[in-house]
Amino acid sequence: MLRSLNSGVSGLKGFQTKLDVIGNNIANVNTVGFKKGRVVFEDIFSQTVKGATGPTQTPGPNPLPLSGGTNPIQVGLGTRIGSIDTLHTPGSPTTTNIGTDLYLDGDGFFVVEDAAQKQFLTRAGNFTLDSNNNLVNQNGMFVVGQDGEPINVPDKYITFSIDTNGRIIGVNPDGTSEDSGFKIGTIAVDNPKGLLKAGGSLYTLTPNADADAGDIAALFTEGSNAQIISGALEMSNVDLSEELTEMITAQRGFQANAKIITVSDSILEELVNLKR
Repeated sequence: MLRSLNSGVSGLKGFQTKLDVIGNNIANVNTVGFKKGRVVFEDIFSQTVKGATGPTQTPGPNPLPLSGGTNPIQVGLGTRIGSIDTLHTPGSPTTTNIGTDLYLDGDGFFVVEDAAQKQFLTRAGNFTLDSNNNLVNQNGMFVVGQDGEPINVPDKYITFSIDTNGRIIGVNPDGTSEDSGFKIGTIAVDNPKGLLKAGGSLYTLTPNADADAGDIAALFTEGSNAQIISGALEMSNVDLSEELTEMITAQRGFQANAKIITVSDSILEELVNLKR
C-alpha cells in the first residue's frame, strides 16, 4: 500500500475536523461570551529509511577527516489533530443599558449555580431578576456572590445598581443609597484553556485549569483583576474575516489531500494493470 494514500486519508480527517471547528465558530459569531476554537495539527510519525551518521576522523594527535556526516532520511506518514484550543481573548463589548447585563473587563469569570448546587463558570453576563429577586442567568441558574452563596436582592429596594467591584447598591424608597451587602463573585483560573465547555456558554473546572479545581471557595478568596461594567455585554470573540479565510485554507487543504488519494489510486491501478 502506498504511504501517500494513508497520508491523504489522515489529511482529509484533519481538515474535516478543522472545518467542523470553523463552522461552530461562525455559528456562534453573535453568541454572548462565546470563545472561539482553534485547531492545531501535528505530524503522526516518520518512517526512518536511513539513520544519521557522524563524521569520522583518523586516530592520532593530528586527526584527518575520513568522511563527513550524513543526515537521516525519513518519510512522513500523515497528520493528526494535536489540539483544539479555546482562545480566551476578550470579545467586543456592546452597550445594552440594562442594569443586570454585566461585562467583565479583564481576566475572570462569573460563577453560576444550578438547582443541584453544581457550579459553572461563564463570561456571559446577561443576567436577570426572577420573581423571588434572585439574580439568575438565561437558564435560571443562580449567580453566585463573593461569599459563595446565590445572590438575592432585598425587595425593600425600589431599584439597585452594580458598581465596578460587583457590589450591589440599593436605593431605598426615601431615595437614599446603601450597600446591600451582596457582591457578585468573580474568579480567575491559572489556565483558561484547560476549562471544559459544558454548553450554554458555561465552563467547568478541570485539574489542568487550576490547582484549586475542587475548591471554588479558595478561588473566590483569590478573586480576579476584572472590573464589572454594568449595562454592557461581552460578545463573541469570533472574527468573521479570519474564520472565512481559515475556511478557504481548510477547503483547499481538503481538496489537495483528496487529490493525493486520487493520484495514489491511479498509481495502484497502473500497478494492477501490469499483470494484464
